[in-house]
Amino acid sequence: MAPIEVRPFRRADRDQLTQLVNAHAAAVVPGVSASVSSVLASLERRPGEFIVDPWVSERVTLVAEQAGRVAAAAHLLRYFPDGRAGQAARNTGEINWLLFWPDAPEGNQYWPDATPAAEALMTACITQLEEWRVTQHADGELPVPGVYGVPEQWPHVSALYERAGFRHEGHTEIVYLARLADLPRPAELPVAGLAVRRRLGMNGTRLSAVLSEDEVIGYIEVEVYDDGERLSRRGGLADVGNLRVAEPFRRRGVGSWLLSQAAEWLSLAGVDRLLDYAWLDGTDPGGVDYADQRAFLGAVGFRELTRTRRGWARHA
Repeated sequence: MAPIEVRPFRRADRDQLTQLVNAHAAAVVPGVSASVSSVLASLERRPGEFIVDPWVSERVTLVAEQAGRVAAAAHLLRYFPDGRAGQAARNTGEINWLLFWPDAPEGNQYWPDATPAAEALMTACITQLEEWRVTQHADGELPVPGVYGVPEQWPHVSALYERAGFRHEGHTEIVYLARLADLPRPAELPVAGLAVRRRLGMNGTRLSAVLSEDEVIGYIEVEVYDDGERLSRRGGLADVGNLRVAEPFRRRGVGSWLLSQAAEWLSLAGVDRLLDYAWLDGTDPGGVDYADQRAFLGAVGFRELTRTRRGWARHA
């Protein structure tokens, strides 16, 4: 068996690490990738995660080198044990992501199976979590849009987690993708007198459906992924931050109309694809049930990309 060395990440590993990250990302969201600089920056801080990222007290990145190749890599986070972190995160540690090459050609002595390297890396990760004396969690959040949890396209990762004693104790989310060209373009206004108003929202540009200056009956927020070389291949990708319609106006076509307004606006920016997300079952911490949203997304042209499991825990 090829010798395996588990060690801290070095800058010289950056290209192989980025290749490993992008291969896993592209299996989930078509054509998406992160630049080398984005991957390196994400190991130090995630400014876009302005709520959770300041809770992190320590970051550790490990790689498993096998026959001169970065065969596996992992990024670990430790959260503050006090009021500097949110209640649920206090004194927890997390494998933020762990990736490895799942296949090797049979009988090729120069291309060894990376599974032993991943196993050795997992042992090192658990050792680090135990040294921190923290509650142990795991995830798969990469520095690209739409890739988090443990997607169904990564059975090698979920199997490794399970062998190490991690169990999925959280929920499952569906990641959707639509081409703007496939979204509906209503020929008529769903409500007489409806107009669109554009403002800055909480999660990107907000396009509101208004009947008068003071009566907003719904809105959609969209964000274009273009900051800080986040994407190496800029395929014109955006996501839906919020889509809300007031109860009296639901099931009257207002949501589809808002989506068409967002599509027209995004097309001016060269965007051609739009991501959205929904829980598979149950309700989120805010009590939101996503059954209507799942039905809506399927009806207006979104396709399911993946189902990803969030909330992995290991009870040492």
